[in-house]
Amino acid sequence: MLISAERFDNAPVMSLQTGSELARTSRAVIDPRSLSIVAYELEGPTLDQSPSLLRIADVREIGPLGLIIDSADELIMPGDVLKIKEVYEFQFALVGKQVIDEKKHKVGKVIGYTLEAGNFVIQQLRVRRPLLKSFGDTELLIHRSQIVRVTDEHIVVKTPEIRHKEPVVQPQATFENPFRKAHPAAEADGSDSK
Repeated sequence: MLISAERFDNAPVMSLQTGSELARTSRAVIDPRSLSIVAYELEGPTLDQSPSLLRIADVREIGPLGLIIDSADELIMPGDVLKIKEVYEFQFALVGKQVIDEKKHKVGKVIGYTLEAGNFVIQQLRVRRPLLKSFGDTELLIHRSQIVRVTDEHIVVKTPEIRHKEPVVQPQATFENPFRKAHPAAEADGSDSK
């Protein structure tokens, strides 16, 4: 199931052990190599350490109350897991990133994204078009299969191609309109010529 990433902005993190809110999400920790969310950075008055992270693997359920975990023991520091520390140090932000095609033409800017609920892999990017290109479409959805590479400056997507050009078929036979003749017939006016 696809979910908009905006649903997890400032989302409560609930504990099954205490039944209370432990913290709120402040930003997603995104791995640009796999375009997936590996953790969420948290903020809140009850946190013992700063910055605190919630690994996606520790989320038990996503419900109307927010992200549900077992207890506060699931929260980690960036240095606790080496893989997450490496991704955390990237400080990669997807929203606001420029999108260009393989021919270096500007496609737009990322304004949001959708992710798969089970594994938090980013599936689609919502891209706002530049002003001159936005007359027809103001936003585009770009699937992850169209993404060629992700850099610090921009996201490169496949250039759209016209697969094949069909020639315009000329009509074989010309149609002759019987009511439009080159030489009009003489009109009979009813008078006899003598």
